[in-house]
Amino acid sequence: MAARKNSERMPLGAHLAELRRRLLLAVLGVLIGAVVGWFLYTPVFKALQEPLLTAAARDGTIININFTGMTSAFDVRLKVSAFIGLIVTSPWWLYQVWAFVTPGLKKTERRYALGFVFTAVPMFLIGAGLGWLLLPRAVLVLTEFVPHGATNLTDAQMYLSFVMRLMLAFGIAFVLPVLMVVLNMASVVRARTWAKGWRWAIVIAFTFAAVMTPTPDAWTMVLVALPICLLYVIALGLCILHDRRYDRRQESLIAAALG
Repeated sequence: MAARKNSERMPLGAHLAELRRRLLLAVLGVLIGAVVGWFLYTPVFKALQEPLLTAAARDGTIININFTGMTSAFDVRLKVSAFIGLIVTSPWWLYQVWAFVTPGLKKTERRYALGFVFTAVPMFLIGAGLGWLLLPRAVLVLTEFVPHGATNLTDAQMYLSFVMRLMLAFGIAFVLPVLMVVLNMASVVRARTWAKGWRWAIVIAFTFAAVMTPTPDAWTMVLVALPICLLYVIALGLCILHDRRYDRRQESLIAAALG
């Protein structure tokens, strides 16, 4: 993308200063969110522990979270607090990204970027919520392999990393269709380009579901992949409609110029 006039007038030092300011504001926002997350740690940890307790109650097997070191519990609390802060302040740090990019965009492109921010946030939260809803099912299926009478003490750090990867992966997967639409509306990628790759999109969706759903049953993988495929189809439909309107508008402009 060609540089805009206002971005050309701004020297490199000013760009770096603005980037530093936006990063600082984003980090401060996440830190404030982490402070809130610190006080929400107890109910959140209980919710994290619940799938393991449910799996243990199923057949009497001892299954629970294990803190392996003196500082492990403190480290887990810090990470949970930071993760909560990252989630609850996502509108704030996404806005900082938008505010940094905006000066280098045209007026119409700013509107698309702002639309991306306001659409990506709820889609990210919906995807992360789906990962959270899938967590109990994943735990139940995986703990079925624990022999009767054995003990499964899951390391707290590993369990937390597993949950965070699951939620972040689904959140990012739900944001990608929004990115498809924004790139199309910004005239970067045409709808026919997305349409040509529909087979690859399905393969990627099911591969992603197979990797991110640590359960051996195929139904869970299908239930995870279908919403992703549906979002792809919806995004593709929006891109097709946009291209048709754009082409008609261009044809009208050409006809008016020739007439």
